[in-house]
This record gives sequence, structure tokens and C-alpha cells, in this order.
Amino acid sequence: MSTQSVEFKTIDGILLRGTLYPRSTDTAQHAIRGPAVILTPGFACVKEMFVPEVAESFQRAGVTALIYDPRNTGSSDGEPRQELDPQHQVSDYSDALTFLSGQADVDPARIAFWGFSFAAIVALCAAALDKRASHVIACCPLTDYSFDGKKAKVLAKSMKDRESIVSGNAPFALPILTDKGESVAGFGGQTDPENYRLIQNAFRNAPLYQNRATIQTYYKIAAWNPLGLVPMVEPTPAFVLTPENDVISKPEAQKALFESIGEGSRKQQHIEPGRGHMDIFAGESFPKLMDLQVQFLKQL
Repeated sequence: MSTQSVEFKTIDGILLRGTLYPRSTDTAQHAIRGPAVILTPGFACVKEMFVPEVAESFQRAGVTALIYDPRNTGSSDGEPRQELDPQHQVSDYSDALTFLSGQADVDPARIAFWGFSFAAIVALCAAALDKRASHVIACCPLTDYSFDGKKAKVLAKSMKDRESIVSGNAPFALPILTDKGESVAGFGGQTDPENYRLIQNAFRNAPLYQNRATIQTYYKIAAWNPLGLVPMVEPTPAFVLTPENDVISKPEAQKALFESIGEGSRKQQHIEPGRGHMDIFAGESFPKLMDLQVQFLKQL
């Protein structure tokens, strides 16, 4: 299957780079514009992590897919490097949609948002604000923003960092995960050894990945209220994919998130038995889960 390296500008002039997976069609269908989906990976991840196989599967099913590195990471532009700003990431989904709607074989009225983990909640927020999106799919949406009791310390450090930056110093950055898979800032729920092993495997295929984030990243997350935006997804059709054994984002919290989407949305939740946060797309269940998502996207 063919892919294309692409780049597009955001509303504030940042150049984002990614990979386009043009849909697979026969000659008779080629002149007909079809559905498309925009995918981004999890927290601080780059486009080589978790999403390429999903994009390829959409492509084979006749859905054009776009993956890209979020701003300030990987091959995309933006400063400070490794500063992860959720509100900018929400906005960037809309600029990705604008770019994708200009592709010759894409129907601008059938472009969906898709996200995994942290990006799943970003995708839901993007769909809440941008009603051009035809559908939204949230896989293992992250629901815990408590910082595991470390929020006050992290915010105090971020204020010291602001003073330092104003004085002309570089932004302070810290590791995202320790060598035991624990979050240094306490953000993102708990990671057990098996989930951390799967994360490490994803790192190996992503040479531009960096295990660090600026301390201002966590200030920006603390100032964000994603759970307050999710009810506004209505009436956009929404699909929430939840692993039964998710220890990073509790299934009951994902259920509550799903239920907060208004009834005016044609919404679905699928709970996949025997799977966890990081292995939701591993093993024999992958084709079935992709088929569920493809069928959801192809509903008008």
C-alpha cells in the first residue's frame, strides 16, 4: 500500500509533518470522494508509535488516513521542543482537517477524528469544538488528571520555571517515565510492568521519540478542562473503545466519560475483554476491532 510524506500549516503558522495513507479503491471508485480519518498517538508519542498499523488498516478498508507528529515533537516544527499543549493539539486537529479536505479523493464532509489514550481525549475535545468532523473515535481515553498527589509540587516548579524563562533561560524539562515506568510528574494514571514493556517496544521503532516534557506541559494540562468539553461532542457520532483490563484509565471512568456525551450523539461504546491500555490493538482481536471502527465511520 502506498503512503505519502506530507506537511501542513496550523493557524498560527507551525509546520506539522506526517504520513498520508490514501485509501485503497478500485478504478471505478477512484473518482468518488471517500471517507478519511485523522489519527494522533498518545501522550508525548510520535507518529511511528501505535498508529501506523491502525492507519494501514483503515487504508485497506477504503478510508484515507493521516497521521502526524504533534507540534513541538518528532519531525514537526514548534518550540519549545517537547512542550505538549493540549489546547494547541485540539486546534491542530482542525487544521489537519482543513488540509485533508483538500485531498482529491477525500470527501470533506466525511472526515473523522481519532485518538489513542491522551490523544483520545484531545480528539473528543476537537470534535466538541469543530463540527466539521463527521465522527470521532476515542480509544482508551485518558480520564485521570489528578497528578497522583503531585499537582501542587509540579505547579510550584512550573512557576519557578516561568521566572527562569523570563530571565532568558531554556525551559526546564523532566523525564516522562522513570526506568520503572512511573510518571515523574504523577500524570497519566498508573503503569504496570507489562504496560511499560509495551511502551518500551514502541520507543524502539520511533527514533525521534524523546522521553521528556517541559514542566510547562503539566501547567497547561492542569489549566485544561477536557471533561467539561466532552458533553459538547453531541451531536457528532462518537465511538469509545475501552479495554476491559485498563489499569491506566479505569474502565468505569471511561464508561462515565462515554455517558457524559449527550444522547443527541449517535454514540457507541465497545468494551474489549481481556485487553489492557497498551495492548488494545495487539493479537487476534485487532481485525475485529478495526472492522467495528470502519463500519462506524462508514455510517452516514
